[in-house]
Amino acid sequence: MFSKVSGPVRLADRVAAILAEEIESGRLAEGDKLPTEVELVKQLGVSRTVVREAVSRLRNAGLVEPRQGRGVFVLPRRTRPLDLEAESARTKAKVLQIVEVRSALEGEAAALAATRATPAALARMRQALDAIDAAVGSGGDGVEEDLAFHRSIAESTGNAVLVSTVGYLGEVARSGIRVTRANEARRGDFIEAVRQEHHAILAAIEAGDGEAAHTAARRHMKHAASRLQDADDGFWNETEDLDVNLGTVT
Repeated sequence: MFSKVSGPVRLADRVAAILAEEIESGRLAEGDKLPTEVELVKQLGVSRTVVREAVSRLRNAGLVEPRQGRGVFVLPRRTRPLDLEAESARTKAKVLQIVEVRSALEGEAAALAATRATPAALARMRQALDAIDAAVGSGGDGVEEDLAFHRSIAESTGNAVLVSTVGYLGEVARSGIRVTRANEARRGDFIEAVRQEHHAILAAIEAGDGEAAHTAARRHMKHAASRLQDADDGFWNETEDLDVNLGTVT
């Protein structure tokens, strides 16, 4: 059904675009079941990680719906009030735009979390921070763990709309976080600064100080933007290869 995917464009983007085109054209109609993950891996010649990310992107765009134990099915066509395509974040302007959106969203989420988080939610945030440290300590990039920390903050608010919005923006944020963390990993002082910023957010939430939590979250995003602004042109020239390599990790 599909031919193998290759080329310089980030693989998850390519796979998502291919599947979306099948749906938009009607070749995959409402109620149709997508090929299984194993079948897509074989037909497209990509890893399971790439397929999962592409399907997640289609789900967030409202095109498909996973059904437990049955597979992934095409949803009815509908007017989509918001359809942010998760483009590869390889340019400074694109990544900085993502940081601006995250700053507004996560500042409010942190403020709400400070007044609403339960002890269990606070424990999940602490575990998420420990997971970032463990991932970085073992040589990983900490991208998924970073996302999990910010997602845990949103979930602790009990605001279903906020949680859904964070989930919808997850694919866009993931690309930005990949680039920001790649930049930060080049310098030990950057890594430690990010660690301290994350812990400052959690400390304010644990203290129940909404204003301090809001400030800490916004400051974290401001410093992330500043670190990106300071990155030299050589770093931005390397980000295309970074996206491709990350897309093929199994």
